[in-house]
Parts: sequence; structure tokens; C-alpha cells
Amino acid sequence: MWRLRRAAVACEVCQSLVKHSSGIQGNLPLQKLHLVSRSIYHSHHPTLKLQRPQFRTSFQQFSSLTNLTLRKLKLSPIKYGYQPHRNFWPARVAARLLKLRYLILGSAVGGGYTAKKTFDQWKDMLPDLNDYKWIVPDIVWEIDEYIDLEKIRKALPNSEDLAKLAPDFDKIAESLSLLKDFFTTGSPGETAFRATDPGSESDKRYKKVSDKEKIDQLQEELLHTQLKYQRILERLEKENKELRKLVLQKDDKGIHHRKLKKSLIDMYSEVLDVLSDYDASYNTQDHLPRVVVVGDQSAGKTSVLEMIAQARIFPRGSGEMMTRSPVKVTLSEGPHHVALFKDSSREFDLTKEEDLAALRHEIELRMRKNVKEGCTVSSETISLNVKGPGLQRMVLVDLPGVINTVTSGMAPDTKETIFSISKAYMQNPNAIILCIQDGSVDAERSIVTDLVSQMDPHGRRTIFVLTKVDLAEKNVTSPSRIQQIIEGKLFPMKALGYFAVVTGKGNSSESIEAIRDYEEEFFQNSKLLKTSMLKAHQVTTRNLSLAVSDCFWKMVRESVEQQADSFKATRFNLETEWKNNYPRLRELDRNELFEKAKNEILDEVISLSQVTPKHWEEILQQSLWERVSTHVIENIYLPAAQTMNSGTFNTTVDIKLKQWTDKQLPNKAVEVAWETLQEEFSRFMTEPKGKEHDDIFDKLKEAVKEESIKRHKWNDFAEDSLRVIQHNALEDRSISDKQQWDAAIYFMEEALQARLKDTENAIENMVGPDWKKRWLYWKNRTQEQCVHNETKNELEKMLKCNEEHPAYLASDEITTVRKNLESRGVDVDPSLIKDTWHQVYRRHFLKTALNHCNLCRRGFYYYQRHFVDSELECNDVVLFWRIQRMLAITANTLRQQLTNTEVRRLEKNVKEVLEDFAEDSEKKVKLLTGKRVQLAEDLKKVREIQEKLDAFIEALHQEK
Repeated sequence: MWRLRRAAVACEVCQSLVKHSSGIQGNLPLQKLHLVSRSIYHSHHPTLKLQRPQFRTSFQQFSSLTNLTLRKLKLSPIKYGYQPHRNFWPARVAARLLKLRYLILGSAVGGGYTAKKTFDQWKDMLPDLNDYKWIVPDIVWEIDEYIDLEKIRKALPNSEDLAKLAPDFDKIAESLSLLKDFFTTGSPGETAFRATDPGSESDKRYKKVSDKEKIDQLQEELLHTQLKYQRILERLEKENKELRKLVLQKDDKGIHHRKLKKSLIDMYSEVLDVLSDYDASYNTQDHLPRVVVVGDQSAGKTSVLEMIAQARIFPRGSGEMMTRSPVKVTLSEGPHHVALFKDSSREFDLTKEEDLAALRHEIELRMRKNVKEGCTVSSETISLNVKGPGLQRMVLVDLPGVINTVTSGMAPDTKETIFSISKAYMQNPNAIILCIQDGSVDAERSIVTDLVSQMDPHGRRTIFVLTKVDLAEKNVTSPSRIQQIIEGKLFPMKALGYFAVVTGKGNSSESIEAIRDYEEEFFQNSKLLKTSMLKAHQVTTRNLSLAVSDCFWKMVRESVEQQADSFKATRFNLETEWKNNYPRLRELDRNELFEKAKNEILDEVISLSQVTPKHWEEILQQSLWERVSTHVIENIYLPAAQTMNSGTFNTTVDIKLKQWTDKQLPNKAVEVAWETLQEEFSRFMTEPKGKEHDDIFDKLKEAVKEESIKRHKWNDFAEDSLRVIQHNALEDRSISDKQQWDAAIYFMEEALQARLKDTENAIENMVGPDWKKRWLYWKNRTQEQCVHNETKNELEKMLKCNEEHPAYLASDEITTVRKNLESRGVDVDPSLIKDTWHQVYRRHFLKTALNHCNLCRRGFYYYQRHFVDSELECNDVVLFWRIQRMLAITANTLRQQLTNTEVRRLEKNVKEVLEDFAEDSEKKVKLLTGKRVQLAEDLKKVREIQEKLDAFIEALHQEK
């Protein structure tokens, strides 16, 4: 640069010398002199006049060799005037040329030295790139091994081919000149001349025809040229896609040994997924951009989305509603064309037909699962990620098609539900509305255009897409109607852009490649393009996807930072609310609270193993006796006690005990053990833990307890082994010592007294309050109770006359009692007499048995002698001893089964239930409720959203 400046200064000095120095006569022109010679000899051009002003000047010469000024040169005074004869000028020229060689030689040497010095300085300033060689991926150095650059170079068109593709500008200029001449009005003389010319009319008509043909030919050439360029671009893009796919595949294999960062669209999709689970009461999640695909039913929404995704991924049906819930599709670039759901790790290979069919089936199942009973559509969103080479990055939401009439099989509110879902997505001020209109039907029948006009009246975020243009061109009589639809003149809806696409011939088995080829072939031959009704950038789904992607990312860049700021404010408000309400509690969200409750429940289950064997056996024995005592006394003891001798008593007891053991007793024992385990488990679960008890877990613990008990089943082999043990215990009749005898008597007395108390209560309820209660508590008997009381008194008189009366009344005895009551004016029914007798005789029998039990306290000595030479018989005591021993042995056996097997199985069931609850988010929301839980959940969601938004914004700035 400094050399250029010095040369410019020298040039200016030279120009000043040319202007002010005296002329030198000579035949050598200035243009033929050397560049440096021109700076020394400044002769005027021969055509200029000679001027000799009296002027002396001194100047300072500059050189490119150094920055210092050279010595000043004194110019000798010049005598002005015309001197025709000067013969010494060749000598001066030779002297100056000799001087010039030193200047040239010095400049060359000095300039070379300075250039070398400058080059060395720049070289020293550059860093050593060998230390940064690791930054460049290995694939850059090895790219020639994987990519045939020579083949790509040969595939690219050369300059001659491009020149051939360019339009013939000479023909264009000629055509334009002809058009100009045609439309330009001539002079009056020319008009008159043409009027007098007999062939002027035919020439004019021929000229019009030829001009029209030239215009058509010109438009045809322009269209073909554009299509050729487009095919070249598509071929280059295809090759670029293959190269990118190769690079991504090589990167997937770990060649660079570094972790790949998530793409921008994946990060943005994660933000939207978190927002979909966030509480809608804050109304902030709907302000982030999405591409909302809306349209009438069967308008081709799904087909357009599949063309953008380059795969047939959605279920299809002939005329029926297939999209029953919103489907969020995130498109991103990747080495393989695959699809996967947000909540699943399975990848569907979109290049294989069986995977495509499985994906469509899975989407249909998820839609039907989201739709509740009695409904047709659902507002729950299905999240799907589609990756592939060459896909435009964006997030689209496919909504159910808008319907005009509710048909049979649909819920009555289907139309309103679809409208509300569509409005909920479109009312987002940053949502891009992709309005799909069926071109094969009349535009007046469309419903979605009015809906879109309401949501976006100015068309600032709406893109209009006309589908099935091939059918529209065949069916519509006036092609200009299609142009009016595309330009938005047929209805008041406004849009950012208008597009026309073809999504196939209506065959669901068509591939994406076949549809794309058919679309390009149609538009290439379509009159809509040839007649300029449609512009080239307004057709094909490829141009549509590019436009939608650009609009989407523009909207994202404009709105994402504002949304991040709103979430920062929301986070501050939530954190302040938590500090004020729960200052001493950690911010545990629902999942963390569930883990805490899970640990407490497992600790309580383990506590079951710490219950002592004595406690287990006591509660088991007591519970079992409460369950079987009625059967023992009513069905075994009372019938056997009605016999006349001890042999018959023992025989009856043995038979009934055997039947009871074979059929009912083991099952009853297992039921009692299972209920006892439930009660102990419930006691540990619900027992308060003092200050550490958190009532927020009560509903969860109760649900876990009920579900675990429902799943738990006792070991099937337990009853068989228990039956044998119980049968052997009841067969034993040998009481070994007086202590066991006294224990049996005590057990018998408790059982009989309990039965006697129950019988007394039953009689009191039957006959009403006695005279003391009537006097003290002012109670009266009912008419029925009075009849029962009279009957009871009559039956008690009969028992006093015969204390050894059998358990059943004879018919004549019933008649006698009835007549005695009728004589006193009491009319009774025979059944009432029998019911009253059952309770009266039962009380009499129990009192007699208790008296006999007291007599048997000293009967152990006679028992050892088998009651020989004794009128005392205590077979009933032996019976109760057998029952008591069977209860003890059964309780011990059940305790062993509990501690060794069932407690561990219950613990396993509890773990399984907790694992199932952990995977069921709805169950956790239902069981863990309250303001504290919801506040912690909102805090977690807002923080997660803010962090993801910040990371996305940072990556967005880095991409810029």
C-alpha cells in the first residue's frame, strides 16, 4: 500500500510538471516513452499550442525505494522564445537515459529487499497452524477417498452448456422491437400509405400472427430454460444430499470421536414437548411458533404433510375421518430417513414398507387411545420426530379436518370440538397457519377459509395451499378461476403466500418419488404456467416446504427471546410464592415426592418381618376362633350335646370335625391369615410417624395397599398341608396335665359366656326392655314385642316343668302353647313360637353347660381314669381342648407361612405396584395432589423450559 501511495504522489508531481514546464520540440511522442521517462521528459502533445509563461518552480522528488526525501534538484532558467535549431537534444536524452538506469536498478534492488522484509514480518505474525490441526476433521483430509471429485466436476455443466441454456437475447431484443413497432402509432403519411396499399391489411394480419407466435415461442423458451435450470439444481441438490448423508454416516460411526450437539430443531421441539405438559393457566406455552396445518376433511392436509416429510407416515381412509387428534411432527436433517415417537426408543425405517405400515398402525392406535369413550376426536397431542437427509427443519401440527355435518357414528359435539381445537392452535399470535384448500371442489363449499380469516384477518401469518390442481384444471371450465383462488380474489381470506401443489393421483399405494415426478410433469405441461397464471415459485411441494421453513424460522427468531423473558418473570413469581408458603421445605416435584413415598412404603413393608412370632400367633388364633366359633358351637357342640350318652357324643363330634376339616377349615384358616396380614400391613402404613409424618402421601399409600392386596394370592399348596396338620391335631384326645385341662375349661367358659351374652341380647331385642328400663328410661314395648314376651313366659314355664327337655318342640306342645296364649287374648303364629323357643332353649342350654363346666373343674382325675365309677362326664371339655389345640397348631403353621413366604411375596407385589405407578403419570397426578405439589411441579417445568430456551437461543445466535 505504501508503494502505491508513493507512486501516486510521484504521478501528481509529474502531472504538475507537464502542466507548467516549457515544451520541448521533438518527434518522439510521450506515449512511446518509458513510464519513468515520462516522469522526466514532459513534452506537450503536438496538437497543443506552445505557451511560454514566465514561471520558475522547484519540486521535491519522491522515490519508491525509501520514505526519505531525495535531494532537491535545481532547474536552470529557461529562456523563452521559439528556437528552431537545437542540435544538442540527443545528448541530453542519452544522459538522462543513463541516469535512468541507476534509478531502475536501485528501485528494483530496494523494492525486492523491502518486499522480502515485509514477507518475513507477515510470516512471523502468522500462528503455527500445526497446533490446531486437530480442529479440522479427519474426513476433510480423507474426503478424496470417499468422494469422486473428478466425477462431480465432469457432472457440472461447463460454460458452453450454460451458454446454451441461457436465452437468446438477440431474439428477445428482436421480438421486443417488433412488439414496439407493432404498438407504436405511425405518422399520418405512413397511415395513408398503408391505407392505399392493397396488401397492407394482409401484411398487418400476417404480422400480428407472426408476433403472437414469436411471443408464444419466447414464453415456451423461457419456461423450458427455467425447467432445465430447475432440473440441474435438483440434480445438484440430490448429489449434495448424498454427500451430506455420507458425511453424517461417517460421523455416526464415531470417526471424529466427539459428541455431536443437538440440532436447533430438536432443541426447539424439546421445548414444545415440555410446554405441552405445562399448566395451561399461565397461557405462555402457546406463544411459540408452530406450523399449524388446517383444512377441510379430505382436502389433502395429510398428503401435503407427507410430501414435506417425504414419507407416507399417516393412516389413510376412503372418506372417513383418520386424523382424530393433533399430531406434532418435528422435521430435522439426519443421515437416515427414520421416525420415532417422543415416549419411545423404537426407530421406524421410512425406507422400508413394513416399517411404514407399522408406523401408521401405531399412530392409529395412539389416536384411538387418546379418544375417550363417547367422543370422536381428542385434544391430546401425539409427538413424532422425522429425520432424513434433505428435510426442511420445522415443527408442524396436523389437526383434525374441519367438518360441516356430523354423520352417524360421530359424537354430537364433534364439529364444535374440532373448531375449538383448531382455534386453540391458530389463536397463537406466532403460529404459522398452513391453510389447505381442495382445488377439485368449489371454493364456496370451503369452511376452513372463514375460520382462518377470523383467526388471521390480515393474513400476516397464513400460507394458502391449493391441492389437487390437476383435477381442478380438468374440471374447471375457466382456468382464470384457479388464478383467482391462488391470488386470493375469490374469497376475503388474505395470506402471505399462495401455492398450488399436486399430491398424487388419488392412489394410496403411490410412493413419494412417483408423486413428485407426476407433480413436476404436470406443472411442466400445465397451461397455468404457460399462460403465466401461476408463477414458477408458487408450484410444487418442494417450493412450498422451502417457503414454510423460511417463514417458520423467521417467526422463531422474532419471538423466542420475548418468550424467554416471560418465562423468567414467571419463574421469579413462582419462586417467591414458594419461599413465602413453604420456607422450610425442599422443592420436590411429583416424581421426587413419589420416590420419597416409595422408600417410606418399602420401609413399612420390611417392618412386617420384625413382628414377633408370639404376636402373629396370638392375633391369628384369636381371629381364627372368631371366624369358626359359630360353626363349632351351633353345628358341632349343640347337636352332639343333645345325645343321651358319651359314646354317641364322641361319635357325632368326630364325624362333624372330619367333615369340617375336609371342606371348610383350611380355607377359613387361609382367609384369616390373609386378612391378618392385610390388617398388620395397613396398621404399619397408616400409623402416624409423629412430626415426620407427611399427610400428602396418605392417598398414595392407601392406593398401593389396596392394589398390592388385590394382586396378592396365598400359596395354593398351603391349604393341602394345613388340612393334614389340622386333621391330626383334632384326632388327638389325650390331655397330658391339669394345666391343659384348666385351660380347656377356661376356653370353654369364655366361649359359652360369649354365646350366652349374645343370646340374652337377642331375647331382649325380641321381647323389648324389661320393667327397669321401662321405668328408668321411659321405654315401651311394641305390640310384636308384647306377643314375644307372652310367648317367652309360656315357654319358660314349660322348661321349668322339664329341665331336660330336648332341643325341639313337638307339634302338640306348640298347640298347647298357642291355646294357652289365646286364652289370655294373645293370638300367635306357630313360626313365632318356634323362633322364640330357639332363643329360650339356647339360653337354658348355655346356662346348664356353664354349670356343668364348673363341675368339671375337679374332673381331671376322673378323666385320667376314663370316668370309670363316676357319674361325671366331661366329654365337652375334651372337645374344646381339641378345638383349642387345633387353633394353636394352625396359628403356628400360618405364622411360619407368613414370615417365610407371604411377607416376601407381599413385598414383591408392593414393589411391582410402585413400579407400575411410577410409569403411570395420570395415577401419580391423581394420588399426589395439593397446592404444594402443583407449585413444585410448575417451578420444575418453568425452570426446564427456561433452560432449554436459553440453550436454544444461544445455539441460534451461534448459527447466525
